[in-house]
Amino acid sequence: MRFLKATATAVAALCIAAQAYAADTTIRLAHLNPEDPFASHSGAMAAVFKSLVESNSNGRIEVQLFANGQLGKDNEVIEQVRSGLVETVISSSGGMAQHYPLVGVFDIPFAFPNIGVASEVIDMDSEFGAKFSADLEEKTGLKVLGLLDSGGFFAFTSSKGPISSVEDMDGQRIRTMTLPTHEAIISSLGGQPTALPWAEVYTALQTGVADGQMNPVPIIAFAKFDEVQQYLSITNHLITPYIWTMNAEFLESLSEEDQYLISWAADVATDAGRSMSRVIEASEKGLPALQGKLDVNVVTPEEQAKFAEAAQPAVRALIEESYGAEGTEMLDSMLSSIEAAKYTPSHRFGRRTCRPSQPQDP
Repeated sequence: MRFLKATATAVAALCIAAQAYAADTTIRLAHLNPEDPFASHSGAMAAVFKSLVESNSNGRIEVQLFANGQLGKDNEVIEQVRSGLVETVISSSGGMAQHYPLVGVFDIPFAFPNIGVASEVIDMDSEFGAKFSADLEEKTGLKVLGLLDSGGFFAFTSSKGPISSVEDMDGQRIRTMTLPTHEAIISSLGGQPTALPWAEVYTALQTGVADGQMNPVPIIAFAKFDEVQQYLSITNHLITPYIWTMNAEFLESLSEEDQYLISWAADVATDAGRSMSRVIEASEKGLPALQGKLDVNVVTPEEQAKFAEAAQPAVRALIEESYGAEGTEMLDSMLSSIEAAKYTPSHRFGRRTCRPSQPQDP
């Protein structure tokens, strides 16, 4: 295991060295998804960030992009950022969980009623988002640059049959992220959780190691899971965060002007990523891309309630047991923020101000 980790680190270092060239400052930005900005939200975020930082620094700062998990598994790249080998990463909650377990509070099934509320709460500038980000920074030493949803609500795919009810989950081997909360969801519904890193999911579905998996529709589409699955069940049972972090020491080593530029560019890029997810969902790259390739069914509200009744207590119990009073307080804070967001006008009626305070954007 030590040898494999050392090899992975060495390969990452070689990849980085191969792309290095002269610049006053270089920012290496890694993420799991396709580099095409029109294929994934993190691809859009990376492209916008690179463009804004390089153009507004007049080339003093270069941004190198490492898409498609080039530098390793999600949790490994976060470790590279913490150690300073890589400057910044846009990561899934599954990768972050191994460094900050409290990300599991997002995994209460059916907690978010719609994408509007999710966008309000899963945001650095929301009351809960600010609290969550500050706690993550304190415990990991990383600096949070952006917080957004992972591409929309989760759906199930399967090779065994449609998932229209809790009974349909019985015995199905469902791939999950390496999150105990996700495993608890599947177990509580009668399935067999199969925790695997992202890079292994397609092959696991192809070979039958897993019967199915759960992810937002845009991710299912760009990952081409339709090639190795037959059924798509729209459950909308979960929505998780993507978390953009940077090595804090690197950021603090920059001038105040460059720190502002990075913060501003990341803020704009995060908005672009959030918007791209909605565009993909509404376009031929979203659900329409999968219809005709997969047998699609939509789980009824009545059945959704049964899913929630089975899974919510199991996940809450796990959070309370694993993370104690701290986890319970963070969970209740999120649920209160969701409840408040249901009745609060969107920030488009009172647009948030840019961080940090400056006379004008670069």
